[in-house]
Amino acid sequence: MSTALNPARIAGCLGLLVLGAVTGAAGWLVVDLWFPGGLLLGLLALLGLFLGGRLALGTGPGVGGAAAGWFLAYVVLSIPRPEGDFLLGSSGIGMYAYLLGGTVLAVMCATMRGPLQRPVSDARTAK
Repeated sequence: MSTALNPARIAGCLGLLVLGAVTGAAGWLVVDLWFPGGLLLGLLALLGLFLGGRLALGTGPGVGGAAAGWFLAYVVLSIPRPEGDFLLGSSGIGMYAYLLGGTVLAVMCATMRGPLQRPVSDARTAK
């Protein structure tokens, strides 16, 4: 199913980019604050964001905009500050689990099928 690129869809992707950056920054900061609970809370927030982006735009690029914003927040927060320290330290396993878990959730949400889409085998045989 191919959808046309229109101004509303572009605005939706940009809005999801901003929401992804905000959710990502909050998630990155809460992972180290409360390790097991913060990791689960951050991953649940990402799941809600990615599923919401998928449902709002109806296609995978909705998830892509949110995932790009989430990863952009990681890049910006991991840049060393002029004082020489980092806002995000990579000392714990929580950061890596959040990075891997968020990536897995983004791929899952981007590749899932909607309830109205036909199976692949039916799509090939339909004329």
